Parts: sequence; structure tokens; C-alpha cells
Amino acid sequence: MNRSRLPAEKGLDVLLQRNAVWRGGSRPVAAAGTVATGFPLLDEELAGGGWPRGALTELIAAQAGIGALRLLMPALARLARERRWICWVAPPHVPYAPALAAAGIDLSRILLVHPKAHQDGLWAVEQSLRSGTCGAVLCWPTLEDGVVLRRLQLAAEAGNALGFLFRSPRFARRPSPSALRLQLAAAPDGRLSVSILKRRGGWATGPLYLDPPFPEDGALALYPPAAAGAGSLHPR
Repeated sequence: MNRSRLPAEKGLDVLLQRNAVWRGGSRPVAAAGTVATGFPLLDEELAGGGWPRGALTELIAAQAGIGALRLLMPALARLARERRWICWVAPPHVPYAPALAAAGIDLSRILLVHPKAHQDGLWAVEQSLRSGTCGAVLCWPTLEDGVVLRRLQLAAEAGNALGFLFRSPRFARRPSPSALRLQLAAAPDGRLSVSILKRRGGWATGPLYLDPPFPEDGALALYPPAAAGAGSLHPR
């Protein structure tokens, strides 16, 4: 008989105390730190009560202008106050500075990267996540390569950054290494519908209905046409 083995009951207690087993009905356990979303209803459903640091978060929406960027504004403002960079890689439109400032974001902490080639864009995302100086990195990739996404996830872990990937609904059912995946839609009453497809320490859930803190998404962050070189995370 191997005396080093624990009795089954005691061994299970040890695992539960270490949070190595998730129990149905329990609240999600914090991972490597979080940043509050600014929406209490959403924070209650997320491990640690906010966006996961050192991880990728996918925001999946069928159309632009429904409130996806408004969802990030409270967290981005907080990161900017921490003197962390907010890096936008190949945004499809030009971020509207006055509206970002009105949302409480220090414009001196904003970085815009417009790579000329698809490969350069992915490199910029990976390096920004890994740098350790970027609080958040926002990008709009259309790639389907799981290996590349795993590299970005590892880069986010190395830099303790929040990686926000804006994605098409066609990716919703595909496997992903991202720690958090949200499906967004416009609710009939003007609120934002948020369904959690994947989260740490819990099952999929939703939809949740959130009241955006700003009146118009289009006026908030992305304003008129795409800048030269924007959108270069799209394979050519």
C-alpha cells in the first residue's frame, strides 16, 4: 500500500481549497488580475470581477456601431490613468479624439499603429501585447489561424496586457485560446446585449443587457473613413 496517497475525501478537499476544481453555482475565481469593466452586471459574471489581464478577450459582433467600443471605455480610461499605453493596431476607422477625451481617456496614452502589410500587423499586435508597457491592445483580425491566436495569448500573458480582438460572428463557434469571448448585439430598447460564450471558471451565460455610458458609439471612438494602411490585419 502506498502510504503517501491521500484518502479520497481529503484529497478532494485539498483540490477545492486550491481552486483546482470549479464547482457549479460558485462564483468565478480571479486569475492573474482583472480590470473592472465599469458595468457591475457584467463584472459579477466575470472571474475576478472584470476584464482579464494577461489574456485575450474576443468581442464578436455582426455589425459596427452597436456599442462594442463603449463597452471598453471605462477600463481604457482607468488604464490610461495608470500611465499604460492604449495601442490600436490597424483600426478600420480613425479614432475620434474629442470623444475619447470626453470618455476620460488621456490622449497622450494613445498609440495608433497602421502597418502596411498583414504580417506586419500581426507582428505589431504580438509585440505590443508582449511589451509590458501597453495596458490594452485593440485589433480587428480576420485570421482563422489558431496557432497565431495562441501566440497572441502567450504574448498577452508575458506583458500582462488586455488584448481586445474585434471579430466577425463566423468565428463564434470555432475553438479559440482566448480567455473570454463575448457575443454582442443591439437590443431593441437601445441597450447592448452581451452573451458570454467563454469565460474562466464558468459556463456560457447571458444575454446580459447593459446601458452604455455614452449616447452614440459612432461619435465615441471611430470617426470617418479608414486611414491609409488601416485594416491591414486582413490577409490580402
